[in-house]
Amino acid sequence: MNTKEISALFLLAALWGASFLFMRIASPVIGPVLTIELRVLIAGLVLLLYVWMFKKSIELKAYWKQYLIVGALNAAIPFTLIAAATLHLPASVAAILNSTTPLFTALVSQWFLHEPLYAKKWIGIGFGIVGVFALVGWSPVPLSMQTVFSALLSILAAFSYGCGGVYAKKAFTGVSSLSLSIGQQLGAAFVLIPLTVFYIPTKPVSPVVVYSVLGLAVFCTAAAYLFYFYLLASVGPTKTLSVTFLVPVFGVIWGVIFLHEKITIGMLGGLAIILTSIFLLSDVKITVKRQEYIKG
Repeated sequence: MNTKEISALFLLAALWGASFLFMRIASPVIGPVLTIELRVLIAGLVLLLYVWMFKKSIELKAYWKQYLIVGALNAAIPFTLIAAATLHLPASVAAILNSTTPLFTALVSQWFLHEPLYAKKWIGIGFGIVGVFALVGWSPVPLSMQTVFSALLSILAAFSYGCGGVYAKKAFTGVSSLSLSIGQQLGAAFVLIPLTVFYIPTKPVSPVVVYSVLGLAVFCTAAAYLFYFYLLASVGPTKTLSVTFLVPVFGVIWGVIFLHEKITIGMLGGLAIILTSIFLLSDVKITVKRQEYIKG
């Protein structure tokens, strides 16, 4: 990888890592559902604008049913669960928990695609489980039922990502990454519409919250996917997915800088163990993600 590609990789990780920061700011004010509805809708529209400006070809009509499913599994459900978790978890902790996605991708692939789990992968899964317990048990947030429930929401989000990745692999053979990304965002927006009517803010929203939603949608989602497409074309999927190791690191960095979150030995230990798990599981070949390790 040359300097330009390495820079794009780190910028992609920084953008995806920042998504936890923006959700932590916006969700307590306008609610997790509306936060994510605005995220996916604005991101989908921005990507459509990109397609129109650069005359790209995409396939939307032929796969609209599949886009609703993958939009739910890979965006609407996990994004909303993470946003709900950030109501009570620091952005840094949520980012680290989200990095367990490869663990669930491996399990779901074994269950539904019958991909074998060799000893290395089982060890990786074991490391991931230990890392989660270490992170939750020694996080800077007092251990309570609320903390455990919020952590469980983050873990369920990672499981949903795993299901979405496996579904996308089976349902979108030959479909471009750009088409899949736009269809996924718009599908997620459609799925969430019925819920948003219950979460319309009744109080004035501060500019900080507005900027956080726009940053989440435009930069952490739409622009991030464009960097993702660039890396896929330039260096291939294997090197691109190394971003998985960097996203939780940036999630921690942004939480410390902008939200003044505390870093504990338990957090660093949990992060190290989970990153070891990701390394051991890094040969899992799910074509869509992160796309979706992503995203937070």
